[in-house]
Amino acid sequence: MKLNWMIATFAAVLMSTAAYSAEIPQVGQPAPEFSLPSQEGSNVALKALRGKWVVLYFYPKDMTQGCTIEAHNFQRDLAKYEEKNAAILGVSVDSVDSHKEFCTKESLTFKLLADSGKKVTEEYGSLNQRGMASRNTFLIDPKGKIAKVWTGVSPAKHSEEVLAALGEMK
Repeated sequence: MKLNWMIATFAAVLMSTAAYSAEIPQVGQPAPEFSLPSQEGSNVALKALRGKWVVLYFYPKDMTQGCTIEAHNFQRDLAKYEEKNAAILGVSVDSVDSHKEFCTKESLTFKLLADSGKKVTEEYGSLNQRGMASRNTFLIDPKGKIAKVWTGVSPAKHSEEVLAALGEMK
């Protein structure tokens, strides 16, 4: 009886960790395709952005300190990204309504995408064991390939890091 309980518990642990163990896409690989709703309610598809650089950043939660700092810095630098033909897309597992509230409260004008089903976050190897997005960023080139990957980023200086990398690639 005790052995069956141990086997069942072990199996449950394995199954739960498997959901969070997707590989992070690497430089040179095609970026996983997606289409997700933005705070405006319209879907944003990666393939529709071909011809542009895409800064796809995953973040844990709307209206938290680190995520607000990171979003403000991307917003502050938005004109610099536009000059480099780059779109910024933030992704979390929060809802469209949460993103709408966050954008309104923080005056964010770039797209925040709602991955409430957690599929895209998982495909990008960015779903953590708490069921939220890890703070990872993917720079996707105009042809749809991963050009650079940052994992476990520091929100305060991240926009500058991304801009610097983008400048080196142009």
